This record gives sequence, C-alpha cells and structure tokens, in this order.
Amino acid sequence: MTTAPPVVGAQQVLARCRTLVEPALREAVASLHPWPHRMASFSLGWCEADGTPAAGGGGKGVRQALAVLGAEAVGAPREHAVAAAVAVELVHTFSLLHDDIMDGDERRRHRASAWKEYGTGPAVLAGDALFALAVEKLAGSAGPHSAQALGLLAGAMRSLVHGQAEDLLFETRPWTGPAAVTAVAYEAMAAAKTGALLACALTLGPVLAGAPGAVTDALAAAGRDLGTAFQAVDDVLGIWGDPAHTGKPVHADLRRGKKTLPVLAALAAGGEAGRRLRALLGAPLDAEAARRAAHLVEEAGGRAAALALARERAASARSRLEAAPLAPEARRELLELADHLTDRRV
Repeated sequence: MTTAPPVVGAQQVLARCRTLVEPALREAVASLHPWPHRMASFSLGWCEADGTPAAGGGGKGVRQALAVLGAEAVGAPREHAVAAAVAVELVHTFSLLHDDIMDGDERRRHRASAWKEYGTGPAVLAGDALFALAVEKLAGSAGPHSAQALGLLAGAMRSLVHGQAEDLLFETRPWTGPAAVTAVAYEAMAAAKTGALLACALTLGPVLAGAPGAVTDALAAAGRDLGTAFQAVDDVLGIWGDPAHTGKPVHADLRRGKKTLPVLAALAAGGEAGRRLRALLGAPLDAEAARRAAHLVEEAGGRAAALALARERAASARSRLEAAPLAPEARRELLELADHLTDRRV
C-alpha cells in the first residue's frame, strides 16, 4: 500500500489546523499543575522528558483538524472551531496516555511513552488532568449550546471506554471456537473505540454553532465510518508498519496476541495458511514466530481483507460528506483528509 497523491494536500490541511489551534491548546495545558503540565507537554511532543523544548513535533493532529473542518463546513465562528479542537485534542491525548498503560506499549511517536518515562501513577494523573481540562474548556466556551456540546463529548467518551473495554477483553478470548471474536464484534469495537471520537470531532463545532441536526448526524456518521477505516489501517500498521514511520516495533500486535482485523480475517478465511496460522497462535510468539505468523496472515488474505474494509468505510464516509450541505472548501479538505487517513504508509 503506497501513499496516495492527495496526502500533500492533507498535510497542508493538518498544518493549517495545527497553526490555528496550537496557541489555545498550549494556553490550556499551561494552566495545569507544573508536573502534569510537563507530562502533558511531553505527550503532545512539545518538550523532552526533562522539560527542555523538543526539536520535533508531536502527533499529526488529525482529530483537531477534523474539529476545525467540521466547524468550517457549517460556517461556525472561529472560536467554536478552536474550542472544539482543543477539547478533542485534550481528550485524545488523555486516551493515549491511558491506552499505552493498559496495552503495555513502551513506545509512542518514536520515543518512550509517558508511563515509561515518568511512571504509571504520574501518567494516569496527567491523563486525568487532561480529561478534566477538556471538560472545563468546553464548558467555558461561549454560546447557548455548550451544554449540548458537553453531552456530546461525554457520550463519545462513554463509547470510547466501551470500545476499549471490548478491545482488552478480546485479548482474553480464544482465537477459534464459539467464544472467538467475530468480524461483526470487531467492527462494533472499532466504531466505538476509534469512531466515536472522530464523530465527536466532526460534530462538536457544528453543535456549538447550533447547526441543524440533519447536518450533525451526517457528520457523525461520516466520523464513525472514518474511525472504523482508521482502526483497520492501524491494525495493518501494527503488523507490517515500518517502525521508522509508526514509532513502534514491527509485528508488535502479533507478539502481544491482539485480536486485530487482519488476523481475524485470515483465520475466518480458512485454507492451509489459516490452519497453519491457527496452530502457530496457540503459543507465545518470539520474533521469528511473529515473522512467520505475519506471512501466514498475508497469505491467507487477512491483510487484503483489512484494507478492503478500510476502503469500504472510507468510501461510505466520502459519500456522506459529499451528500451533506457543507461549505465547498471545507468539504474538499475533509475529503482530502479522509483519503489520507486510509492511505497511510505501511
């Protein structure tokens, strides 16, 4: 899978939105206690572990960009776009801090994750601080619809927690048999764990601006589709992604025994490769066994199936965005970003 030409445009969109949002985001994080402030700044890529300014940047800012574009798509004022983007980015960073602890991930964005750098307890504290800050900033946003926006954010968080709980429980279930994870269960998990926050990002600004329900519903549905597509691509990257781009070891998800879509699809396909994969997954995988498992997943069609689902859901999101009454330029940028989310480098 290669990077598609629209990525250049998507990178410009991401950069524009980061420039718009970052001053308000930094101001919000600076209001925290100095210790959570440092950990949050480290997680956002603004500083090194000792607090010295970082040479590089943090994440791409996909969710904050979706928040800005969702607001612009309905003609919402700039302050609503920024308020929505700040809240979404704070919640996203909070979720990453806690997810890395739950998953035992020691690397994030090419360096140690926050819990490895500062300890588990401090990283939990930093995540809690960011979540509280997101609620505070959104509650303080101007306009008559802030309560509705808070309800939307709370609902997204409830879905995210539900999806994360399912993802963790999937790891305790067998690979085959009546208790095995199905593709339908996987898609429901992905829509909750990843899709809920993307849906929230796209709709928070419009809700703050009082946009019609039909428009926010279309944006939310597009966000859930994009979330499922994004998670499917993430699963592919978790097995075959280049560590230079993902910041995580190759075959990391296989070695952890995560129930990801490529593996589930490969097992469901059957055939000789699927049978050999099933036998291999019955024991812990060392580096060589993980390499063989990755080859079998691909041979059985698991990688192709995951990418096919990503393309299907991305196409659905595009159709929803094209059908909704949105500002043309914002729609164009949203479509570029949607392409970028499903054409990330493997």
